[in-house]
Amino acid sequence: MHKEQLLDTQLCFPLYAVSKEIIRAYTPLLEKLGLTYTQYLVMLVLWEEEEAQVKHLGERLYLDSGTLTPLLKKLEAKKYIRKRRDPQDERGVKIQLTSQGRALQEEALCVPQELSKRVHLKEEDVQKLREILAQLMDECRG
Repeated sequence: MHKEQLLDTQLCFPLYAVSKEIIRAYTPLLEKLGLTYTQYLVMLVLWEEEEAQVKHLGERLYLDSGTLTPLLKKLEAKKYIRKRRDPQDERGVKIQLTSQGRALQEEALCVPQELSKRVHLKEEDVQKLREILAQLMDECRG
């Protein structure tokens, strides 16, 4: 067996395993809000930007339209967002927060705090990890 083919030498495996476990930790917190993890990610972007084109959401969240479209329909059915044609680009669709979507932001304030209680890392280690992962995401995107 070649060393580079050992599971313990792969970068992808710890990233995959940790990602799975982090999402699992988020699940009960988000269920209280009626959101899935990917819906929560969309809401995070919208809480930050207030409105965004669907294309921008996809790029920002690394999601394709096949994943994003049904997710946005569900958020719209819950009255957290509204979709409309972009007046500057008729082919584009803009997503806007509704007042219910804005109100949900207050309810969701506890999510990062609760998650940080479950992830026992020092703040400076979390910051370093975020920086390394951001660099890796940029490099993978090309």
